Amino acid sequence: MSLEVKMAAAETGDKALAKAVATVEATLLGKVPAPVVKSFFDEATFTATHVIHDPVTDKAAIVDSVLDFDPAAGRISYESADEVIAYVEAKGLKVEWLLETHAHADHLSAAPYLQDRVGGRIAIGREITRVQDVFGKLFNEGTEFQRDGSQFDRLFDDGDSFTIGEIEAVVLHVPGHTPADLAYVIGDAVFTGDTIFMPDFGTARADFPGGDAQQLYHSIRRLLSLPGKARLFLCHDYKAPDRDEYVWQTTVADERAKNIHVHDGVSEEEFVSMRTERDATLGMPRLILPSVQVNMRAGRMPPPEDNGTHYLKIPLDAI
Repeated sequence: MSLEVKMAAAETGDKALAKAVATVEATLLGKVPAPVVKSFFDEATFTATHVIHDPVTDKAAIVDSVLDFDPAAGRISYESADEVIAYVEAKGLKVEWLLETHAHADHLSAAPYLQDRVGGRIAIGREITRVQDVFGKLFNEGTEFQRDGSQFDRLFDDGDSFTIGEIEAVVLHVPGHTPADLAYVIGDAVFTGDTIFMPDFGTARADFPGGDAQQLYHSIRRLLSLPGKARLFLCHDYKAPDRDEYVWQTTVADERAKNIHVHDGVSEEEFVSMRTERDATLGMPRLILPSVQVNMRAGRMPPPEDNGTHYLKIPLDAI
């Protein structure tokens, strides 16, 4: 399998995928330690936050954190983030990265809150600038709202590498759900964001601004070209029919064999048709308007108005 993957990556000239394959295989072969992953599930938003650390150095990263938000009362709270902080402190971890897979439409990021308390650099994909441009217009943001991604500490491009202690991480750009989606390949652990869900639930929607079902298909097939034993850690789970528990970890091999939307043998045409028809039946996420306003600012609230209060806008009949 790994030889086939290497050959396919070489034939397509996909250097980023080849780097990701090498990173996974180095861990599977025992050349580098496997990352330790602890996940926290927020049932209110169906979101999994993952804490990854190098067992040798205790250096760590946090992927897709959650800030608790009550839209009816307009109140934020920190129970989900504080649970993550308690784990980090109990383990004596040194947080180097606060990683976002994309600008989420279903929950607010807690990255700035975590940064203030445990450190780390906030990072996302460079295509966040496209999201900022689209939603900056939607929310009628003034010129003071920068659309260059400068709210984040690091903007990643496809194929970029970084480290968590002694463990190499490779960034893969996987657009389709949104134009800015990334997957992080950290040792043998892959953090897929919203591109793909558990095999019995399928795949992410592709009808948000900048989304594209055809791109999503190719992004998923790219992820599923990684070695079969690679561990996939998902951003969400919604309990598929006939399943009573939330699950957010699977493998490349299981997705290729069993994913109800995009298992091996499903053509691009079949997938795009299915995804387009399915997306047409879906309503907007409950928190899309507050979430994107905050997340396009790297998890920070819009600036306070002259009375000292922060406000979130609700544009009417705009989406």
